Amino acid sequence: MSLPTNQTSIEITEPGAPEVLQATDRPVPQPTETEVLIKVAAAGINRPDVFQRMGFYPPPPGVTDIPGLEVSGTVVAIGTAVTSLSVGDNVCALLAGGGYAEYAVAEESLCLPVPDSLPMEHAAALPETCFTVWHNLFERAELKAGEWLLVHGGSSGIGTTAIQMASAMGVNVIATAGSDEKCAVCEQLGAAKAINYHQQDFVSACQELTGTGVNVVLDMVGGDYVQKNFAACAPKARIVNIAFLRGSKAEVDLMPLMLKQLVLTGSTLRAQPLENKARIAAGVKDQVWPLIASGQFKPIIHSSFPLAAASKGHALMETNQHIGKIILQN
Repeated sequence: MSLPTNQTSIEITEPGAPEVLQATDRPVPQPTETEVLIKVAAAGINRPDVFQRMGFYPPPPGVTDIPGLEVSGTVVAIGTAVTSLSVGDNVCALLAGGGYAEYAVAEESLCLPVPDSLPMEHAAALPETCFTVWHNLFERAELKAGEWLLVHGGSSGIGTTAIQMASAMGVNVIATAGSDEKCAVCEQLGAAKAINYHQQDFVSACQELTGTGVNVVLDMVGGDYVQKNFAACAPKARIVNIAFLRGSKAEVDLMPLMLKQLVLTGSTLRAQPLENKARIAAGVKDQVWPLIASGQFKPIIHSSFPLAAASKGHALMETNQHIGKIILQN
């Protein structure tokens, strides 16, 4: 199979608004010995892509400046040390960057088979959210069946993934969202209760629903939510921060952290060592892929755009009107 030497990619011409995303001609990347080259069918748009475009989340050293942290597609070339994948395999993969393109390279260990029940394009919405939710809820927070989980941003890609994954594993889920429509979707996906934060205080709602407070909080909001999360928690609860949409700085009274024996932690996926990401990938394949096969979990796709219209996808994400994932299709 002959491959092109150049491809269409989306570059960030300068930090700024969605319009700085422009199509450009770049060389097709070459896989290292442990990587595969994927002909990209679709790429997921994620909030870190938006932060990178704005100049707040630069790629790690040695990683392409082309945005895009997850893709689905077909393997068209493999590195010399690759043993588990072959040319022609359909995969979805977690990337350190480069997904907004016609071709992308991915580590063999971070590629997962496209589930039979999903269209190829929808599989592009899986890696970033599944890896993030699995690692933060089930590895870091050690979430268990029967516990209460509070998910902020319940209608986001991360939120819709967390609700489905946790409820399928026997967890009681409470979600927050910004409209009645979004709350209804959260409950349809398995949340025991969804709270419209414009109309109701989530702290009192959590205490009323659980009696003692929630056991785990997945927070991408930050800001004034940090203090409120403490109040919503049961003794010995675990709080995991994965983003700070309301800011990473807040004046906080830490006394409840001590008195309730809370654990406050957080993580970012992109900077994790490869061996950590490979472990997460193995956990996702073992624990989450069967949920997709059984129909208990599927990515929620809000809309898709052609690759060249990446700026429109980013503009939509910034409105916060979407429910689930936004993808780019080749």
